[in-house]
Amino acid sequence: MRVLFTTYAEKTHFLAMAPLAWALRTAGHEVVFASQRKFAGTINQAGLTAVPVGSDRDPWRLLEANPGWLDGGHLTVTPPYDVAQQPEKATWDHLLTGYREAVTWWHKLINVPMIPDLVEFARHWRPDLVIWEPLTYAGAVAAKTVGAAHARLMWGLDVFGVTRDHFLRLKGERDEDPLAEWLGSYVEFSEDLATGHFTIDRLPGSLRIEADLRYVPMRFVPYGGAAVVPDWLRTPPSRPRVAITMGFSATDHFGGYLFGMQDILDAIGDLDIDIVATIPDEERRKLTRVPPGARLVPYVPLHALAPTCAAAIHHAGPGTLATFALDAVPQLALPMHYDEPPLARMLAEQGAALAVDPREATGEIVRDALLRLLKEPSFTEGAERLRAEILDLPSPGRLVPRLEELTAEHRAA
Repeated sequence: MRVLFTTYAEKTHFLAMAPLAWALRTAGHEVVFASQRKFAGTINQAGLTAVPVGSDRDPWRLLEANPGWLDGGHLTVTPPYDVAQQPEKATWDHLLTGYREAVTWWHKLINVPMIPDLVEFARHWRPDLVIWEPLTYAGAVAAKTVGAAHARLMWGLDVFGVTRDHFLRLKGERDEDPLAEWLGSYVEFSEDLATGHFTIDRLPGSLRIEADLRYVPMRFVPYGGAAVVPDWLRTPPSRPRVAITMGFSATDHFGGYLFGMQDILDAIGDLDIDIVATIPDEERRKLTRVPPGARLVPYVPLHALAPTCAAAIHHAGPGTLATFALDAVPQLALPMHYDEPPLARMLAEQGAALAVDPREATGEIVRDALLRLLKEPSFTEGAERLRAEILDLPSPGRLVPRLEELTAEHRAA
C-alpha cells in the first residue's frame, strides 16, 4: 500500500514518526513524507523520501504577534487543551473561547499554507493511508479528499482527543464549533478530521491519557536524527553517570530555562558522579563556572548516552523521558512546558522518578532529589517496571500488519 506521512516543520514531531515510516518501508510499502520545503533535508537525513508542500512560513515567528497566548505554554497546556488535565475547567465558555484562539493562532498558522499542495499531491499519488501528527490537520483533509484511511501518530499526551470529548459532551444542540467550521471549509466535516480514524500512541498505558477513540499502542523507538557517538562515550564511566538534558523547545521557543543551571551545577558538582550535560551554546555562555567532573556538550545521542547512566535530570519531554525509561534509568523531571508537567507527575507516580516544579528547583532541592535517585533502590525498581511495560508493546515492525488491516477496514467503509 501507499502511505503518506505528514507533519509541519517541527523536528521533534517528525522524529516521533520516523521509526514507523522505516518499518512500513522495510515491510515493502511505498512511503513518502510531506512537509514544508525547508524541512526536506531533515526528512532526507532520515533516509526517507520528502515531498515539499506549502510555504516555509515559520509559525513561531507569526505567534510573536500574540505573545500572551504563546507564554501559556510554560508549565501548562494552552486552552482549550488544558481541560484534558484540569477537567474542572471544562465549561462551554472556556472550551469555545479556547478553540477560537487555538484555531486562529495555532492550527491555521500551521496548516493553511500546507493544505492546497498536500491535497494536490494526494490526488496525484492516491495514498491508501495517511499518518499525521495531531496538529497537522492538513493530513486529515488530504486523506478525506481522496478517500484514504488516516490516523494520528502521537508525540505526547493526547490532550487534543480528550479535549474534543469534553467539547462534544457540552456542545449538545449548539451550532458553533470553530474547529469543525474551519476544517469543513475544505471538505465535508466529520469527527475523523479532528482525531483520525484511529490513533497510534507510543506511550505505555501508565503514561497515557485516552479519549473515547480507537487507540493502537506502539513501542517507543528512540530516534534523534543524524548523530555520531563520541569517543569518550565508548569508555564505561568510573563513577555513576548523571545526564542533564533539557531539550530544545525551552531555548528555541520559550526564552530559556525556568531554573538556574549554574545553581544546579554548583550544587551537584562536588558529588562523586560523572556529569554529562547537553547545553546549547547560548545557554553555556551564561555559565561562569563548570564543575571539574562535568562534561558540557551541545548534543549527544541520548540512546547512546542512556545505557551508561545511573540517573537523568531532564524536562520530561516525551522522547527524552521514554529514551531513559527504555534503559530503566531513574529520572528527575523538571517539566517546563505543555504536556511535560502531567507526564512528569505520571512518571513519578510509577515510582520511576521524582518531579520538581522548575521554578522551585534550587540547587539544594535538585541535589537532594538526585541523591535519593542514586541511593534508594525503589526508583530503580520502578524504572525496571516501566521498562518492562514499554517492551511489552508491539514494535513498529510488528505493528505493520495491524495497520494493513485498519487501512483496509476504513477504505472499505
